[in-house]
Amino acid sequence: MGGNRESGIGNRANRLRIALCAGEASGDLLGAGLVARLRERFPDAQFAGIGGPKMRAAGFEAWHDCSELAVMGLAEVLGHLPRLLRLRRNFRRRLLAWKPDVFIGIDAPDFNLGVERWMKDRGFRTVHYVSPSVWAWRAGRAAKIGRSADRVLCLFPMEPPIYARHGVDARFVGHPMADAMALEPDRAGARAGLGLAADAPVLAALPGSRRSEIERLLPVFLDALSRIAGSVPGLVTVIPAANAACRTQIEAMLAQRTALPTVHLVDGRAGEIMVASDVVLLASGTATLEALLAKRPMVVAYRIAGLTYAIVKGLGLLKTDRYSLPNALAGEAVVPELMQADCTPEKIAAAVTDWFAQPQRIAALEPRFARIHAELRRDASNAAAAAVAELPGLSPSPLGKGPG
Repeated sequence: MGGNRESGIGNRANRLRIALCAGEASGDLLGAGLVARLRERFPDAQFAGIGGPKMRAAGFEAWHDCSELAVMGLAEVLGHLPRLLRLRRNFRRRLLAWKPDVFIGIDAPDFNLGVERWMKDRGFRTVHYVSPSVWAWRAGRAAKIGRSADRVLCLFPMEPPIYARHGVDARFVGHPMADAMALEPDRAGARAGLGLAADAPVLAALPGSRRSEIERLLPVFLDALSRIAGSVPGLVTVIPAANAACRTQIEAMLAQRTALPTVHLVDGRAGEIMVASDVVLLASGTATLEALLAKRPMVVAYRIAGLTYAIVKGLGLLKTDRYSLPNALAGEAVVPELMQADCTPEKIAAAVTDWFAQPQRIAALEPRFARIHAELRRDASNAAAAAVAELPGLSPSPLGKGPG
């Protein structure tokens, strides 16, 4: 470690300094749990960097709020690029002056991996928490991530072996969502809380939380509903709106339909709605993991822009035939995936109706999902804190020396 850093550690009476950067609300939640568990190990440690309200409540000093990094979409990123570059420059300068004992980037790989690489090149220890989906996209990125992070903390068990092939230290710590959700969901309680009849056939429909996803998927989902209702008498469909903007968009699309079966639009409560449902129809993404943890059968459907899909396939960026987390975690196709050209009202309706018509399939799926849930339930915040604390030389020593 450089002399500049040694002198900084010696001047602060051996108090560990742990820098973190969370780029959005989900990262703020992960960061809050990690800070709380690290503080149990290092009561006098200082925590600072980029985070949100949950991290601040855990005793974290936020130099910038995580919302400053939460920019989605290529056009939006380009529009914010000068500000983001300025923020990154200022953040790196402040990190270098603060001389943390370790820098932990939480998700947000586009921002964090660059900062981690910059810090690692200057002799600082670095950790990346939440692996990008190397199991699905460009497994070769694992080596590049290893050049940025001394240790990668993975939420899924299939990820560390991929890193191991590239000589990268990666640890499976489990998934916080698996810790938070009950192993045995209270379906009756969820239905009562949502005002749904105990015996009604209920379909949860989640077309995504981004406006572009809703625009692309919801019309297909709605076209499928009438077909499903024809085979499932009394069908009730519940759609959770992620936020006010999504609700306005969904309401406008529903208003254009005059012959839909019963549809309830609910603000938030997606997890509760999935637990209450018989079957879930949803966009590919993290919500598929939540449906698995709710032990619900699902149909996963997704469409991206045609040009984007052609580029992804043409360049061989997609390295798996399984798009959804339930199928990736199970190691085989246990739920239908209807992607791109297969994402049609006819195929969606047939796949959803099959679940309603075959309760024995659901009965066989539930214990399988329960086993995956148990495997992911590792007290993730505690396991992540342990993996950070085990970094060589991180524990404070009586001589007041930091990591060398």
